[in-house]
Amino acid sequence: MRLTNFSDFALRMLMFAASAGDRLITIEETARTFKVSKTHLNKVANTLTRGGYLKAVRGRSGGLTLGLPPEKIRVGDVIRLTEPDFAVVECFATGNQCVLTSSCKLSGMFGEAIASFQSVLDRYTLADVALMPQDFLGGSSRRRASGMARVGR
Repeated sequence: MRLTNFSDFALRMLMFAASAGDRLITIEETARTFKVSKTHLNKVANTLTRGGYLKAVRGRSGGLTLGLPPEKIRVGDVIRLTEPDFAVVECFATGNQCVLTSSCKLSGMFGEAIASFQSVLDRYTLADVALMPQDFLGGSSRRRASGMARVGR
């Protein structure tokens, strides 16, 4: 099973917004930080805003901020919002045509696995996975920044 890029970017965007505290983040800044298309992030931000996880502030100095406190945003809820389905096998999908459906035992096993997966994600909130602003500097920038800090000691 693999989550879509949409879900991945949604979680990253929420983590980035959480790290900003009261400061508004922008789509452009987020796209630069994660090296992702602004168009794609606009769609992600729209979904997260409609879901109540982000709040959009309009205007010249507008941007995005968390719509709920980080401890109220469950990772499982975000994934359920952003994933189109959890059809890991054909019999879970609309239009199932598998000839084994009536006697197959895989669907029960996979159903249990998906429920377990979602249950684990429901135990974690954005507060549990939040990072510090400097964590978003990227690998080489972070190494340079930490190296400079050591040199200055």
